[in-house]
Amino acid sequence: MRIGIILAVARTEPAGLLHLLKKTAWPMTPPAPWSAFHITVSLLGLAASGFLAAFLVRRHKAHACLILWICGVILGVSEVYKQLFIYEVVNHGRYDWWYFPFQLCSTPMYLCLIFPLLGEGIPRRTAAAYLESFGLLGGIMALAEPSGLMHPYWTLTLHGLLWHIFLVFLSFFCSGCGLTGKTTEDFLYTIPLFFAFCLIATAVNVFTGGKADMFYISPYYPITQVVFHQISLALGVIPGIGIYLISICAGAFLCFKVLNKISKTNLL
Repeated sequence: MRIGIILAVARTEPAGLLHLLKKTAWPMTPPAPWSAFHITVSLLGLAASGFLAAFLVRRHKAHACLILWICGVILGVSEVYKQLFIYEVVNHGRYDWWYFPFQLCSTPMYLCLIFPLLGEGIPRRTAAAYLESFGLLGGIMALAEPSGLMHPYWTLTLHGLLWHIFLVFLSFFCSGCGLTGKTTEDFLYTIPLFFAFCLIATAVNVFTGGKADMFYISPYYPITQVVFHQISLALGVIPGIGIYLISICAGAFLCFKVLNKISKTNLL
């Protein structure tokens, strides 16, 4: 597998890299969802993301493309660190496809990295609307049900929480800068993009033979997400996936509408 080869090569790099990974392997007892730790980090992070987005919108709106690209670089570097940490520290040189970086909440990283390359008009507006709507939904849902973000290492736990807080910031920033458009038609352009990502996720799931669960839509077993797991058990895997994806689109549309309402109040 190509990604396993890349990580194996990285493992042969100067000892400083492995030293850094091991030096930052601070153990912790995984916090319980809705513990004081979870609530405190989430609330402080969400407040900070709102203030930072408002500040950047007011002071640096003209540099929105550059800011989004920088955000993509920050997310990309942190994801490389996470992949190397899991490969080296957690799995001792074995790649785990479960952590392949192509979940719904990973896709904003790729869009931010290519954002300056997108043409003016529909392509850039569609990417921004996706960051605003699907990004906000993914960030909020993961923070609301954070069991998958809690790890026995401080660095992995904080990475998971801060990553999803960062998605909320990106959503606020795109909305405040007016990059997304305001009409239902502007949102509808994000649907083909979302399903293109779903196809890639499905290809990864099939290619790995069930070792990955990208977008939580693996055809090999019921959806693992709460509520939809029961639906998938009752109706079957494929109908469950269909209902799940439609629900994501509906939730993203609601996020799009709510943020458009907020942006009209000049809070962002």
